[in-house]
Amino acid sequence: MNEKTETGQQSRKEALEAQAKLRRERAAEKLRENLGRRKQQVRARRSGQADETNGLPAAKLDES
Repeated sequence: MNEKTETGQQSRKEALEAQAKLRRERAAEKLRENLGRRKQQVRARRSGQADETNGLPAAKLDES
């Protein structure tokens, strides 16, 4: 292989690795957010407060 081809393959590999790293970071952030929501729900249940997200809002009957 010539130097130009190797450089192109190397930069493509680096770009793919960077994309994979960003994807892992986003997934980790989403997991942390989800864990925080779940912990908040557990704390709310322990303290006797109602869950804010109980059921689907669109499915509730409008009692006006």
